Amino acid sequence: MTGDGKAIAPWEVLDSTYNYRDRWLALRSDTVRLPNGRVLTPFHVIEQPDWVTVIALTRDGSIVLVEEYRHGARQTVIELPSGIHDKPEAPLAAMQRELREETGFASDDWHPLGSFFANAPRLNNRVHCFLALDARKVAEPVLDDGEVLLAHETPLADFLADLQAGRRMLHGFQGGAMWLLHLYAKSSGDKRLAALGT
Repeated sequence: MTGDGKAIAPWEVLDSTYNYRDRWLALRSDTVRLPNGRVLTPFHVIEQPDWVTVIALTRDGSIVLVEEYRHGARQTVIELPSGIHDKPEAPLAAMQRELREETGFASDDWHPLGSFFANAPRLNNRVHCFLALDARKVAEPVLDDGEVLLAHETPLADFLADLQAGRRMLHGFQGGAMWLLHLYAKSSGDKRLAALGT
């Protein structure tokens, strides 16, 4: 809704065709009529399961990260632990499971940071973001067949300095998670997050 109380009407879907579908994604091609009467065809939408991501901080002030080759980018990246929410479980349970499987870390102090669309123009899924405080290593990672990754602990101050200086690049949705963390740190009053709320 706009500031003057007016709302934009949704597009009218005239036709939908699936060109591809597997367990990871579906490519849907729609024919749509816009509120101004114009017809767009095809308008492609990628359907995917929701994603989960976590900022896991240890008691000594480090952040838990994973290093993994990402074929889309064709490079190895160090990133926040994340996963696909494709099982019949709550997003928090999915992220707790992913953190333990990917890194061997767990936490008893979880906080939801919020959710947002991954990329609303073309993707239909959402990203659910969490904060895990006082994370600790409890087991060895248990990786899926398609995963080859390494877990790292990096001092949070170094990680933030690298981000600010452009020495580290995150997925766009993980940058969004970091912004939600900043907002949470400002409002929570948690002394463990004092450096993040400024």
